[in-house]
Amino acid sequence: MSFQSRFNFNIVKAVTIATALLSAACSSDSFTSEKASAADNFTMIHSAWLGGFQWQGVQEQISMQQSATFNTPDMPGHGSDKTKPADITFEDYVKTVTDILDKQDDKTILVGHSFGGMIASQVAEERPDKVSALVYLCAFMLPDGVSFMDATQGVQGSAVLDNLFFNEDKTAVGIKESEIHHAFAHDLPAEAVEGAKASMVMEPTAPLTYKLSLTEENYGSIPRYYVKCSEDNAIPPNVQDAMIQGQPVKGTFTLDSSHAVIFSDPKGVADALIAVASAERNM
Repeated sequence: MSFQSRFNFNIVKAVTIATALLSAACSSDSFTSEKASAADNFTMIHSAWLGGFQWQGVQEQISMQQSATFNTPDMPGHGSDKTKPADITFEDYVKTVTDILDKQDDKTILVGHSFGGMIASQVAEERPDKVSALVYLCAFMLPDGVSFMDATQGVQGSAVLDNLFFNEDKTAVGIKESEIHHAFAHDLPAEAVEGAKASMVMEPTAPLTYKLSLTEENYGSIPRYYVKCSEDNAIPPNVQDAMIQGQPVKGTFTLDSSHAVIFSDPKGVADALIAVASAERNM
C-alpha cells in the first residue's frame, strides 16, 4: 500500500472510529524507532490546521535508514488537544515544546513545517542549549520583531492567504474547503485530501499576531537549514527564496513538491533531515 493510501486510510479511520486513537499512535509526544541507540533526536513541529500525526510518514522513512527518536507533539487546539482557540497563545505553543526538551538530556534537531517554523525559532531562542540545528520545511523563517501577520501583508500568489475565513468571533481562521486541495496538496490524489480535511482544525488567530523575540546570542547561534518546496501554492517559492536570502542558512534543499510535502514526498523530507543530522554529527 502506498503512503498516500495509508494516510487516507488512517485519517478515515480516525474519523469513523476514534481520532484519539490515531493521535495516540501517530502523534504522541515521543516515538522511537526500533533501531534507536545513540540515535539522532528530532523534534517536529506541525503546521497550522493539522497536528503531530502529519509526521508519521517522515518518521517511518527516517527509521528505515537509521536509528532515531522523535518528538511530534500536538500544539494546543490541534490534533488530540481540544483547547479552545480563544484560550490559546503563541507562548502556549512554545511551552509545549520547551517542556518536552527540558525532560531530555540530548540535543534535538528542531524541525518546523509552515507556521511551525515560527514556533521552532522561538523555542530555539529560549532553549539554545537544547537545539543542535534548526530546519525550516517550507516554513516561516522570520527575523526578530516580525509576526506571521506582518510577514504575510502584501504577499501575492498564496492560495492559502487568498482563501481564508474567520469564525464568528474571529478567534480562529480556516481555509475555504473548496480550495484546500489546490492550496496545500495539488500533487496528492483528491481522495487523500478529502480524508485529511476531517482532521483539520480552525487555527487560533492570537498566535498569528505574535512578534518573534530573537537574539543573535541564542537563536542566531544555531545552524539553520531550509527545505524549499518548488511547487508550493501556500508559501510561494519566491517568498521562500526571500526568507532564505534574508537570513543566513548553513544549507538548503529543494523538493519538487506542494506545501503538503510531508505527505507527497516523505522520503525527500527524510533524506534532507538525515543529511542535516549527518552534517551536524560530523562537526
